Amino acid sequence: MPLIDARRQFFAASGIDQDGGYKKSLFWLGLKWFRVPVPNTAGRVRAVRLHDLHHIATGYPTTWRGEAEIAAWELAGGCGRYVAAWVLNLYAFAVGIFIAPHALWRAFLRGRRCRNLYEIGFQNAGLQAPVGDLRWRLGLLSEAPAGSVRAALAFTKTVVAALSLCAVTVAVPASLAALLLVALGKNARQKRRDLLDQKQ
Repeated sequence: MPLIDARRQFFAASGIDQDGGYKKSLFWLGLKWFRVPVPNTAGRVRAVRLHDLHHIATGYPTTWRGEAEIAAWELAGGCGRYVAAWVLNLYAFAVGIFIAPHALWRAFLRGRRCRNLYEIGFQNAGLQAPVGDLRWRLGLLSEAPAGSVRAALAFTKTVVAALSLCAVTVAVPASLAALLLVALGKNARQKRRDLLDQKQ
């Protein structure tokens, strides 16, 4: 099947707009019941165009586990100059640490042996080629290598980077916000006590 048709099917199966949502000004990050709008920057669009093709070539779905797996696969091979890919993949990788650590490790090993489009690039003319050609270019036709000490060290470094990013950008601000709410609540209760004292 030509890659352009496979991508069309991938978008339909994943509930993604037929243009991939590449032209939207925002994209939504998070869970169905708690999502945050994030600017759909040019850098993010450049990265996600390749990321979507990686989904098709690797077979990883757009579920939470699938996004964590493809994040591990891409991070293992490196995201080059695609800053948005590094950042978004580290967030997805952090989720994978908790929900699918073994799958994350297997995807990471697979990615260390493969090439990816962040490294080798991609031209739109390649959309007419069969999916198998892309899989061959990326080295996805051979078996994933066994684990090694070097791979374990690289995986550990990625774990640390992912958790550190989440701590700095999510956990710390959330903790500060919680402390602020507690302080405001104490202040409000104290004001109510003061008003009651005055009335008495």
